[in-house]
Amino acid sequence: MKDSLLLGLMSGTSLDAVDAAVLKIGANGMSLQGHLNYPIPPSLRAEIAAISHAGDNEIERLGRLDRQLGELFAAAALALLEHTGILKQEVRAIGSHGQTIRHRPPSAQAGGPAFTLQIGDPNCIAELTGITTVADFRRRDIAAGGEGAPLAPAFHAAAFHAPGILRACVNIGGLSNVSLLDTQLSGFDTGPGNTLLDAWIARHKGQAFDNNGAWAARGQVSTRLLEQLLQHPYLHLPPPKSTGKEDFNLNWLDQQISVAACHQLAPVDVQATLTEYTALTISECLPATVQEVYMCGGGALNSHLMQRLQAHSPTATVTTTGALGIDPQWVEAAAFAWLAFQCLEHLPGNNSGVTGASGPRVLGGVFPA
Repeated sequence: MKDSLLLGLMSGTSLDAVDAAVLKIGANGMSLQGHLNYPIPPSLRAEIAAISHAGDNEIERLGRLDRQLGELFAAAALALLEHTGILKQEVRAIGSHGQTIRHRPPSAQAGGPAFTLQIGDPNCIAELTGITTVADFRRRDIAAGGEGAPLAPAFHAAAFHAPGILRACVNIGGLSNVSLLDTQLSGFDTGPGNTLLDAWIARHKGQAFDNNGAWAARGQVSTRLLEQLLQHPYLHLPPPKSTGKEDFNLNWLDQQISVAACHQLAPVDVQATLTEYTALTISECLPATVQEVYMCGGGALNSHLMQRLQAHSPTATVTTTGALGIDPQWVEAAAFAWLAFQCLEHLPGNNSGVTGASGPRVLGGVFPA
């Protein structure tokens, strides 16, 4: 198989930046060729956050934001090429996840059609970069009866599976998902990742994230609040399932603090409890026989969270995907580069056992250069 260079773009629920990565795919496997973190301007972050919830004049706002994000993603791709010295003619395609503003999968619907919506106009990306762009990866899976998420497990299996070893790959972005890399692949969203942690420290400390979990490490876990948070209905649904900020957000957290009568908790103790909550909701999804747990996403950089995960999985080795050759910060961007490759090769991008779709499907729409 001839080597191909694919560029992946990922913007997640944290809204801090666009992750861009170039992935080489060939007969000898996959390897990262370069990566870049491209910031999202604060004004644009505010618009994304606002349109993620119901409001006035949504169609007009969505149309403008779709175009703005397409231009931003194109700029991120071009900045990465300049950073690496790779010529655009060398890149077979860009795989762009887009920015999720609604996710209403079958598991969250009480009737009515399921849907998911990511914006960031791929026409703009193709036009401004001169590179064929593949986008809109999730809706075909939903059309086939699936959750449209998580899509990462199929990539995790392609990149990290080892015969005879029960591995788990855990991605902690805004939300968290787990891939169990056994003889039969399985995976699903476990619940919150960084979304509650980031939102809480932003409210109380004005910081974008809890660096290394240092603030949480100074607090005390509230058993009462933790028990209340663990009652979230999503956590008790059987897979296949997926979730989003619609389920885990500051408004919901404020309600749970009220129900648990924990108004007097110091903010640092809430942060400690949220870290424990994230660790527990992940570890409870790992089988007791798991041997190796590889973390990726921004949460893999939170050393306190990693320690809590190790404490809840004492018989497993807990480390990051860096040990397998892909830095944890760039796994998701690499996944969408791989999904673009799968689409162009007319190969499935989903795993129907993970998403619940009626079968394997080629995912994504192609927007030629």
